[in-house]
Amino acid sequence: MILTERIERSILLLRGHKVMLDDVLAELYDVQTKVFNQAVKRNRNRFPSDFMFQLTDEEYHSLRSQFVTLDTGRGRHRKYLPFAFTEQGVAMLSSVLRSAGAVQVNIEIMRAFVRLREVLATHKDLAAKLVAMEKKYDAQFKVVFDAIRQLMIPPEPKKRKIGFLVRERAAKYGHRSTAR
Repeated sequence: MILTERIERSILLLRGHKVMLDDVLAELYDVQTKVFNQAVKRNRNRFPSDFMFQLTDEEYHSLRSQFVTLDTGRGRHRKYLPFAFTEQGVAMLSSVLRSAGAVQVNIEIMRAFVRLREVLATHKDLAAKLVAMEKKYDAQFKVVFDAIRQLMIPPEPKKRKIGFLVRERAAKYGHRSTAR
């Protein structure tokens, strides 16, 4: 269950495609990113541009700023821009990475993509049905339809405050005391 949730959180929307990045996939397949990318490059003909693409410098820096993924230290940074794999690209990985563990991970990733697609399709179906019902009924139900639309909007994630909460009285600095 934890693996499934981790996979679902790792699916990103880039250039209008749902993708997973090479470093995340390498970690899921339990190989180094360098080894993972070498295996893909040896089989480059299996990965056309709609299966896999390399991020631009701008896309990569945008993702880094969103996820704060910069590690410090020698050898802890990426030398090359990451690759993004679409659902078809992830499916093709099963023919490149052939270990038993890789097959199981691939199955879980494909299931996550299918679940995501089902959720999106359900949401679109509900919206279409709501529009049809709204046309059918008069204005007295407008309040009901507006309320349903509000329920369909996903809630804003709660942001955690950063920092420490100190529950003691602060010392008064800068005030001269009368005793010297």
